[in-house]
Amino acid sequence: MATANITRLEAADRSAVISTEAYRVTVDLRGREVAEPERQFLSTTELTLTAHGGDTHLDLIADEVREARLDGEPFDTSAFDGYRLPLPHLEEGPHEVTVVAVCRYSNSGEGLHRFVDPADARVYLYTQFEAADARRMYATAEQPDQKATFQLTVLAPIDWLVFTNAPSVAPSDLGDGFGRFEHAPTPRISTYITALVAGEFHVRRAVLDSAAGEVPASVACRQSLAEYLDFDRIITTTQRGFEVFETAFGVAYPFGTYDQIFVPEFNAGAMENAGCVTFRDEYLFRSRVTSRELDARDNTILHELAHMWFGDLVTMRWWDDLWLNESFAEWASHYANDEIARRYDTGANPWASFSNERKAWAYLQDQLSTTHPIAADMSDLEKVEQNFDGITYAKGASVLKLLVSLVGEVSFLAGVTEYFRAHAYGNTQLSDLLTQLEAASGRDLSWFSAQWLETSGVNTLAADFDVDDEGRFTRFAVVQTAHPDYPTLRTHRLGIGLYHLDDEGRLERREYVEADIDGESTEIPELVGVARGDVVLLNDGDLTYAKVRLDEASAAALVEHIGGLTDPLARAVTFAAFWEMTRDAQFRPQDYVALALAAIPSEHDMAAVSTLLNQAVMASLSFTAPELRADANVTLVTGLARLLKASEAGSDAQVLIAKALIASVRSSEGVALLKGWLVDEEVPEGLAIDTGMRWAITSALAKLGAIGEDEIAAELERDRTSAGAEQAAGAAASLPDAETKMAAWVRATDDPSVPNETHRAICMGFWRYGQDEVLEPYPAAYLDLLGRISRREGTWADRGYAAIGTALRWLFPQPLADDALVATVAAWLEDNEPSEQVRRTVTERLDEARRALRVQEVSRG
Repeated sequence: MATANITRLEAADRSAVISTEAYRVTVDLRGREVAEPERQFLSTTELTLTAHGGDTHLDLIADEVREARLDGEPFDTSAFDGYRLPLPHLEEGPHEVTVVAVCRYSNSGEGLHRFVDPADARVYLYTQFEAADARRMYATAEQPDQKATFQLTVLAPIDWLVFTNAPSVAPSDLGDGFGRFEHAPTPRISTYITALVAGEFHVRRAVLDSAAGEVPASVACRQSLAEYLDFDRIITTTQRGFEVFETAFGVAYPFGTYDQIFVPEFNAGAMENAGCVTFRDEYLFRSRVTSRELDARDNTILHELAHMWFGDLVTMRWWDDLWLNESFAEWASHYANDEIARRYDTGANPWASFSNERKAWAYLQDQLSTTHPIAADMSDLEKVEQNFDGITYAKGASVLKLLVSLVGEVSFLAGVTEYFRAHAYGNTQLSDLLTQLEAASGRDLSWFSAQWLETSGVNTLAADFDVDDEGRFTRFAVVQTAHPDYPTLRTHRLGIGLYHLDDEGRLERREYVEADIDGESTEIPELVGVARGDVVLLNDGDLTYAKVRLDEASAAALVEHIGGLTDPLARAVTFAAFWEMTRDAQFRPQDYVALALAAIPSEHDMAAVSTLLNQAVMASLSFTAPELRADANVTLVTGLARLLKASEAGSDAQVLIAKALIASVRSSEGVALLKGWLVDEEVPEGLAIDTGMRWAITSALAKLGAIGEDEIAAELERDRTSAGAEQAAGAAASLPDAETKMAAWVRATDDPSVPNETHRAICMGFWRYGQDEVLEPYPAAYLDLLGRISRREGTWADRGYAAIGTALRWLFPQPLADDALVATVAAWLEDNEPSEQVRRTVTERLDEARRALRVQEVSRG
């Protein structure tokens, strides 16, 4: 059966037969010579390769192959199955392959995505090729170790802007309003980081200072968002990133241009195409945002810039080592942000934000039954697609941060420099990096790889101690445990802080010890004879990756005096400890809500405020027993209202608290308040009821049935943009009546014409707590959906990975999850033959549902 999947073995077999050398690709966007000009385009690939002798194929997803030649001679294409084009037997030596194909635009964010802006009817195109979608635009050897130079020529309207991996060029006139944009060849890169972006973009040009000389740069977006393009901050962050990375990595920026384009309906946050980075244009903020969103965008900018070295200059041989790209870019972006914060006194605390947000993602992912090693076994593309997750990104970065603390920053960066120099424009695997880090540090790191990169699971650390009558330690040890399914005990670099409560209610650190711990128990002799104080905090400074269990007295002191703990990283570790205790059914969710509400007034890191608010909402809903949720909601809303009243007018905290309050309102009084805010009645001083806030209110009122489709349509009339259409679709899916639920379900599960971002909004809006009666038919419908997706039946025959993932993730009936539902879904998985993506995603949802049910039992106690 024809399949889009590519296995690691197939890739290795092809690499034994050919080596690609140079692509020359012409993409004709004029709409000529194709049957459906708004859906199809013409692609011509000229590929120079070296054969080692044998049979192989090229990858191509196309409607039609019109012409194919090997060394100038036509060859039979009847065996093309829609995914693979077999080549004639290749004799040893150089060859030229030419393929002319009719390819298809997508609206799924995969391949060459086409978007018509509803604001002004302008057309925008962009590519997204990771992991293996370059074959949707040209014929390829679609695997990362088949690097080649890449030269792109584009035939397009002459007034368009065209961006590729090479510097921008002026078009030559073809007549009839069209131009020929012929770009220079790139250095050797992998197919998945090649790029084409074209349309009537608004652009700002710049020049970046690099160790290699001046680099032409631009920042672009669609015309309807031009007023929101924060060019100065974006280019300043980029220039500072160049300074940090070129110094730290010891290698100059490796490409000839650096363009950053904000594009619509993007599935991810951004993509590191070499010299041509694409970002989701939600990063251009149309409404008031906090420092958290701005810092997060800075971090994404730096993450993609780090990829120019980690991933683009040096690329993993196969996707087993995806972490060599993503973990390093995740670590490097926070490292750079921290350097920038110190050099330029930005006020940001990137590692605290990392701990509060990204690390929480890693802990969650690593405790699912589907967890995997950082250096994972990815035997085919289906497994690859599922591993762009919290392990590959956040756990990997956490472990690299630990490695830096173990070998020292100087040695670590020296090893990285040699790694880039030794493998520039080539491909690597884990051992190549370890070789350089061992040489630079003088340490054997095989144990580190075995413990941290090649095993799964998170350890739990707890303090085990005795004190004398004067409160001084007579014995102190750190006890390490592991989940029985993932029993590895690891070596941790650990900070231990002892905090004392002063007369003004501050928890001040009086003692700090750093130690390497391993095995089941590690004695800490330095603390014997030291006063215990009020709080014993393991992993102070957040050096390692582990769950921390607080002893009873420390937990009580922190609950009582959380506002007195002022160190940002100590607070982050503390919040993580309490949240993991909540998730492990060792701390009542009602108590976590109280802790979060108490902590927010003294928290200055907006990532922490955002995380605390989100977790408090989750604790009051899925973690609280259904019969207790009304009372939990009253407690939460009352607390949020009190925080909102006390927050500084116009502050970041005010914005975040207001959004949490809007999302949590259930009562008729709350509904009246929100309706008043829409007409500027009783709005807190300094709080802007702008476009973003209006949609938040509209969505909240919709899920409560306090407004209907007419009011949503009226709000859309105020915001006639693609973002407005997405928000309106999500709000409509939230309405608690049978007719609109059915319409939303059909759009989410049986209408492939729905654009990917709109599809995401519908799926995310569908399931709402408190709508049990109207949602009662849909758990069965979800099981039917799982079967259709697994069988690739009906509209799911050609849907992409992102759309499938969105449906599986967000249409799971979490608000109705009880023991019976969990058993029913688990039985379906056991009794049927789900696809790999279905099995993994649904298994993860079941894991979280079972966890929620365990915590609900604690909420009753």
